[in-house]
Amino acid sequence: MIPRETMRRTLLVVLAMLCVTAPTVTRSQSGTPQRPAVDITNADIRATIKTAPTDAVTDQQIRVVDIGTYNVAVGVLHRAAKAKQTAISHAQVTEVYHIIDGAGTFVTGGEMLEPTPSPSDGNTVKVLVGPSTGGTSIRGGQSRRVGPGDVIVIPPGVAHWFSAVESDMNYLVVRIDAQHVLPAGYVNPAITRSTAR
Repeated sequence: MIPRETMRRTLLVVLAMLCVTAPTVTRSQSGTPQRPAVDITNADIRATIKTAPTDAVTDQQIRVVDIGTYNVAVGVLHRAAKAKQTAISHAQVTEVYHIIDGAGTFVTGGEMLEPTPSPSDGNTVKVLVGPSTGGTSIRGGQSRRVGPGDVIVIPPGVAHWFSAVESDMNYLVVRIDAQHVLPAGYVNPAITRSTAR
C-alpha cells in the first residue's frame, strides 16, 4: 500500500508539472472560455492501482482531460520485478514519470531492438499513448537508476525501457498530448465504480 504522505507529494508534483506545461497566457486573458479544473484524488489513484495484477507490467489511464490547446492524461503504471520489461517510443505524446515506490534502471534514447508498431486498434494507441512503437530492448541510450521521488520527462520519439527492475514499482505518469490523439473525457472504470458506491 502506498503511504498517504507519498501520494500527497505525488499529487503536488503532478500539479507542479501541469503548471510548467500550461500556456503563459490564461484562457480568460485570451478571450477563450476557461475550462474547469479536474481533480484526480488519492482515492482515484488507489482505486486504479488496486485493479492491476501485481505480478505483471500494467499501464492504466486514470483520466484524459481536454484543456483546449492540448489534452493532459494522468495514469499509473505498475512494473513487477519478475515481469518481462519491453521498450517503447511514442510518436506524439510527451510523458512525465514520477516514481512513487520501487526502484530500477531506466534507459532512454539509443536504438530500439526489434521495433514493431503498436496495433492501431489496441488499448496502447487508442487510450494510453497514441501511435507508438514497441521493441524488445534498447541498445545504447542513457541509463540511470531511478527510485521514489524521481521525475523523468520523455519527449515524443524517445525510446525508453526499464532494463532492470530491482523491486516492484508504481509510478504516476502525466501525458501531454498536443495533437489530441488521446480520448478526451476518458475516465478509468475503476473510478466510476468507486464513485458510484
